[in-house]
Amino acid sequence: MRNRLYGGMAVLVAAFAVAAPAHAQGDGLTDASGIPGGSEWEGFPLANRTPLGSPAKQGFYATADLLFFAKTNTLGKQIVAYRGLVDSTGALTGVPGTYIGSGAVGLSTDMFGRRSYTPGWKLAVGFKTEDNIQVQLSYLAVHKQDYNASATLVPRGFVGRRDLVDTFLTSPVYNFPQAYAGPDRKTTLDGLTVPPNPSPLPTGLFYGIWNGASVMTIRYQEDYTQWDLGARVPLFDTPYSKIYGLGGVRMDWFMERFRWRAQSFDIDGNAGPNTAANYTNELSQRMYGPYIGCGHEIYAGSRFSMSTDLNAAILLDVIKERAHYELEDKSIGNKRSVNDIGLVPSVGGNANLWWYPIEGLQVRVGYNAQTFFGTKNLTEPVGFNYGGIDPKYGFQAFRIVHGVNVGVGFFF
Repeated sequence: MRNRLYGGMAVLVAAFAVAAPAHAQGDGLTDASGIPGGSEWEGFPLANRTPLGSPAKQGFYATADLLFFAKTNTLGKQIVAYRGLVDSTGALTGVPGTYIGSGAVGLSTDMFGRRSYTPGWKLAVGFKTEDNIQVQLSYLAVHKQDYNASATLVPRGFVGRRDLVDTFLTSPVYNFPQAYAGPDRKTTLDGLTVPPNPSPLPTGLFYGIWNGASVMTIRYQEDYTQWDLGARVPLFDTPYSKIYGLGGVRMDWFMERFRWRAQSFDIDGNAGPNTAANYTNELSQRMYGPYIGCGHEIYAGSRFSMSTDLNAAILLDVIKERAHYELEDKSIGNKRSVNDIGLVPSVGGNANLWWYPIEGLQVRVGYNAQTFFGTKNLTEPVGFNYGGIDPKYGFQAFRIVHGVNVGVGFFF
């Protein structure tokens, strides 16, 4: 589908490019000054991308765009919890660590559902010189994408074993200290006397907050922002066409957060901050570097024009990995921090339709895409070894941020 979209835009731009010379030979489309549209177009740039207003005037300008973007789903698939319990003491089964239950998947990262488009914005300010060179600073932000999934004591369709062990959720977290032991009595078996044995079973048969939890919730958030300081330099102009070069420096930032909360209740339904545990994994990738590019804009008639831009960059990827376990009362926790660097090639472009209704005002609508090659991703966001947190990070060969933009500009 993406190939058809790019191909369609290329055909459309080519059609306008072919049609432009015909306009130049048409009747009444230029006046003595050579400005398209005669006197009604005077004071407007033929193919002036930003700012608006007369191309002969220098000055400041500002633009604002509303965005509707989507991003590549880079989160890996990982099972977080199963239905059932683990006999941690061996008092029930005779073998410590024996799993009791169906083992059905209770919670996993592929339960977040479908990805969605997200709104955002882009703001820019710039200055245009007498030589029609534009210097611009812009900021782009896509709203945080937020996905949630949870599992409780109610399995799907209420389907489970008659002893109700499948109403519990268990995750293979290990190497945790005693503060994460959870309630002493999670089931009726804790402390139960089983005839003919006169001695009751010990309490804490199912040791740990993550062993026999009643509620688990996972959450995934992803942010994308971009800063850009660049210039647009005219290369070749005709009355109906402009070709220009692009260059500058930019920063792209992907911020991914995975959060997991597990809550254990006692047999009476009581719980507190000392029976809940939180896990967070944050992957921050800030990419810095120069970019170059070019663009072409053509006059489409009736105060409309069309443009296409292409750019390429090599970015230094500054990577920060942060994984953290913490008891909800914040009395104890453990953290893993790793820093890394890499190189990320990036290629992008946009296509816009421009309208100049009055001098000093510019309206545009278009499509924008930016691709990145060789970033990192959260392959398995949960590291179950509390004592040595070990989530898995992978290599994301291709990542794209793309969508539509609608904006206005003002020339001062």
